[in-house]
Amino acid sequence: MSYYNSSELLVPGSAGQLVLQPLWDRLKTWEALTGSPFFPVFFSIITYLGFCLPFVVLDVLCPWVPALRRYKIHPDFSPSALQLLPCLGQTLYQHVVFVFPATLLHWAQSPALLPAKAPELLQMLRHIVFCLLLFDTEFFVWHVLHHRVPWLYRTFHKVHHQNASSFALATQYMSVWELFSLGFFDMLNTRLLDCHPLTILIFHVVNIWLSVEDHSGYDFPWSTHRLVPFGWYGGVAHHDLHHSHFNCNYAPYFTHWDKLLGTLKRAPLPAWLSGCGGSPSDSGPLCSSHLSQEKHT
Repeated sequence: MSYYNSSELLVPGSAGQLVLQPLWDRLKTWEALTGSPFFPVFFSIITYLGFCLPFVVLDVLCPWVPALRRYKIHPDFSPSALQLLPCLGQTLYQHVVFVFPATLLHWAQSPALLPAKAPELLQMLRHIVFCLLLFDTEFFVWHVLHHRVPWLYRTFHKVHHQNASSFALATQYMSVWELFSLGFFDMLNTRLLDCHPLTILIFHVVNIWLSVEDHSGYDFPWSTHRLVPFGWYGGVAHHDLHHSHFNCNYAPYFTHWDKLLGTLKRAPLPAWLSGCGGSPSDSGPLCSSHLSQEKHT
């Protein structure tokens, strides 16, 4: 598949130059770094922790800033150090012990050769959307199976549900099997679509952000799901219902598969939008419900 056809979007006043070419040329000056086997692991960890850090700061400030609690799904819950540190430790451990050797093996078999030209802008956007839709479908099937088959849930997926109320650093608190499954879906989709390396890089940033936001526990007016029309995108409150009820909202991002297969559960309007006084005590029954279900798995 060629990325450099006559329909490429051009910079006004700069005939023949791709919109993304200056960015790509700048990145290529760091080719010694980006082409190394260390880069994917370094990039993944830094991006993930960079997106988690603002929410960790908000969780620290939340008890002292009442205005923040308006946007928190469980206003009375803030993750403790005993919850945060194991999540951080497991993420670092898995990337160093499992992800890096796998990346090194892949790099040894096929070292990355970066193309000279950047991708065409519209094609890059299409590929990112298609990758998200494919990932959403694959993970939906994987997720349903790991909830409906008790052995799969107990052996692989239960780790991710150990925290009843979501928080950002719990996003990648998962088994090695789940981590590699999601990584495999990412790699498969970008290969199927023959994505440009810059497209892959941006897709990973978008995918990491969406997953962290969905676990953050904060529903802001500018949250991603409020920018997507017609309820096509679930968002943080949507995904939080999955963590509390287990039998709904299996798709990570979009809502069409849950809607088609009858597993969609709509999240109630947040207090700041509905005008009600909120229900801070909701987090209690949800946690109790979660723990009750855990005892029967």
